Amino acid sequence: MGDVGIRHAYFTGRGKILVRAKSEIEQYKADRSRIIVTEIPYQVNKAKLVEKIAELVHEKRVDGISDLRDESSRAGMRIVIELKKDVNANVVLNNLYKHTQLQDTFGVIMIALVNGEPKVLNLREMLYHYIAHQKDVVTRRTQFDLDKARERLHILEGLMIALDNIDEVIAIIKASANGAEAKERLIARFGFSERQAQAILDMRLQRLTGLEREKLEAEYGELKRTVEYLASLLADEGKLMGVVKDEMLEIRRRFADPRRTEITKIVEDIDMDDIIQEEDMVVTCTHHGYIKRIAEATYRTQRRGGVGISAGATREEDFLEDIFVTSTHSYIMFFTNKGRAFRIKCYSIPEASRTAKGTPIVNLLQLQTGEFVTAAFPIGRQTEGGYLVLCTRQGVIKKTPLSDFSNIRKGGLIAQNLREGDELISVALSAGDDEFIIGTRDGMSIRFSEQDVRSMGRNASGVRAIKLSEGDCVVDMSMVKPGSCVIAITENGMGKRTEEDAYRVQGRAGKGIIAMNITEKTGKLVCLKVSEGNEDLMLIRDDGVVIRVPVDTISVISRNTQGVRLMKIDEGHRVASVALAPHNDDEPQKGGEESDGDISNENDNANAAETAPSAAPEPPDTTETPDATETPDATENPNTPENL
Repeated sequence: MGDVGIRHAYFTGRGKILVRAKSEIEQYKADRSRIIVTEIPYQVNKAKLVEKIAELVHEKRVDGISDLRDESSRAGMRIVIELKKDVNANVVLNNLYKHTQLQDTFGVIMIALVNGEPKVLNLREMLYHYIAHQKDVVTRRTQFDLDKARERLHILEGLMIALDNIDEVIAIIKASANGAEAKERLIARFGFSERQAQAILDMRLQRLTGLEREKLEAEYGELKRTVEYLASLLADEGKLMGVVKDEMLEIRRRFADPRRTEITKIVEDIDMDDIIQEEDMVVTCTHHGYIKRIAEATYRTQRRGGVGISAGATREEDFLEDIFVTSTHSYIMFFTNKGRAFRIKCYSIPEASRTAKGTPIVNLLQLQTGEFVTAAFPIGRQTEGGYLVLCTRQGVIKKTPLSDFSNIRKGGLIAQNLREGDELISVALSAGDDEFIIGTRDGMSIRFSEQDVRSMGRNASGVRAIKLSEGDCVVDMSMVKPGSCVIAITENGMGKRTEEDAYRVQGRAGKGIIAMNITEKTGKLVCLKVSEGNEDLMLIRDDGVVIRVPVDTISVISRNTQGVRLMKIDEGHRVASVALAPHNDDEPQKGGEESDGDISNENDNANAAETAPSAAPEPPDTTETPDATETPDATENPNTPENL
């Protein structure tokens, strides 16, 4: 798989070569397919591989497999992986590559002894030293053969002299008292060496025949030619290297066979985006730090005033705090109460059932003691060049380029320096020239241009967004778009839509105007969100119950009103969080155990009473702050929060 590992091994002497099983995807029914594995990587045990796949399926780490069979025979290997209906075979196969030895790495280390010491060599060095070694082998072999040939030639020369003087040689031997005396007399008479004399004494009588003499003469002539050839090899390096080359070609001729593996130019690393199928997910976070993701289709649309369905089980005193819809391939940025930012992929959040509690977020993020997530923000693919706008509980706002958060370490990054007692509550992604509206717990709001907030670095504190009354605090911040509507929701389930132009643009750092008439009946303001009108509004109660209401079914009424009932809130409970989600095209629920006809009737009656102010002239809003109090704070300094 790919030539990167091969190139690295050849250039450095070390490398990891990615090897992958040979497989094919077979469509055997209109809506079903299967994966056929015909070859597996080198040194991978087939039985253990099949066992591992079965284990992954059992542990639900790999989804979409309905059956697994080993149909291997003498004809060849065949592992059949049958998939469930309408499952993407490529996603399953990539997942198996990631988690099993269907894809493995083969380590390469080209080590050799160089001058008696082990050394890692690249391909060029390896070839150089191998050729040098082969040259040395051929040289030493040639020298050995030459020495042997010369030694034999020396013996044959003595035997030839002895045969020419055979009668005298025999007489000397017969006249000698022993072998030693005979050897000395032969050496003295013919000038033989000791080895020649000994060979003559060891010669059998049959060598004296004429035929044997001819053989000796033929051997002598052949040896002379061999000695000349071997000597010429040692004298001519080019000729010697020719022998080395010929021997290598002979090895290739005898042992070369077609390549059994295929080298393909495929990226070595498997991107998790290729493994995880892209789909819309609802991500929920609880007040006590539990997080999970659920398929967006799990939630179906209901009528306004319905009871809703549970978004997840929560432990005692815990409740859902954040909910948003995003893609599995999108990044999710988390912002903590201490002003730090983290970023993970949506698919890295464990998927759970609708009623499951979820996973502690501390298992995914490296949070400090006393630190918890206060805002979570999905980042899409078309966000380059944008800004992150951050707002704190005490009404401090800051704008920072999103590019400053492109490389977030596992331990997180500082997103905003906070003054004592303050915390980060809301984050939005902007283009740099948008308008924002901020809502407070006491029902006040302020709309201002983003251009009133200059861009600052990550470590800056920010500037004042709204002047808060004593005991009041910011609950939400949203981006305002032309033609949109502003949705205000209270903790007692009351809500309304108001045209965005009802909230005039003011100067940043003013006291603002009334967004909702807050009474004991309505409870405090929970959110102030901006909607295009084609979404669904998801209200989450503090006990984990969620209701999904189409935005276009919410009454459009003026600013200084209480709104209509959107969700039934039992005594002791409250609306904890609100989120906008893409509209669900499923038909609204008409009945069943999860709807409440009495509640709908009650709300219908309440609507008539609560929307009455829009039919008659509304009394003047005497609580609005004069424009003179809406001027920006001239002493703002992003790095000195004391001046805010």
